[in-house]
Amino acid sequence: MFTGIIQAVGKIESVTLQGKDENAGVRLQIDAGTLPMDDVKTGDSIALNGACMTVVEKTENGFKIDVSHESLDKTTGLDGTNEVNLEKAMALGDMLGGHLVSGHVDGVGIVRQFSPVAESWELVIEAPLHLAKFLAYKGSVAVNGVSLTINNVTDIETGCLFSINLIPHTIEVTTLKNLKAGSRVNLEIDLIARYVERMLTVNK
Repeated sequence: MFTGIIQAVGKIESVTLQGKDENAGVRLQIDAGTLPMDDVKTGDSIALNGACMTVVEKTENGFKIDVSHESLDKTTGLDGTNEVNLEKAMALGDMLGGHLVSGHVDGVGIVRQFSPVAESWELVIEAPLHLAKFLAYKGSVAVNGVSLTINNVTDIETGCLFSINLIPHTIEVTTLKNLKAGSRVNLEIDLIARYVERMLTVNK
């Protein structure tokens, strides 16, 4: 489990295809930036842009992970040499500054607007139809692994548009500052909403 509070911004240094088959995954070498690595060992979980991954090897300045074809198909930002948000898995007793995040990306959204408003920034994202019902005013959502609060939701034919207010600190310490209209982002819905939906729809 994670909290959605980003601990460091890293960078994918290299992407190596793990086979010639069309369903082959990739191995990523990550520069961990300022993420403390002293307590990280092989097998530990680290979230990259909100996607929970397993450390398969430590390196001089970071670590390596394997990403399956399925994960690549369901996420964005894990197939190129770009910056990524990093968060180590939480331990029992850690402060929960964001909200409970599983690291399982539910879908990919598209940035429709990213513009300054006073000292902050307004981020408007289009979520796909299958996620729209889980997004609510003042609810939680993880965008590229960042725990955020929804300010407004507007339903549209293809899903919904939801807006978020980003304070300067969030812009400074995450990769969200790199977004622009048309950018694709990983979305994870609130864990509670997931279980509520299941309870309301399961056959009795």
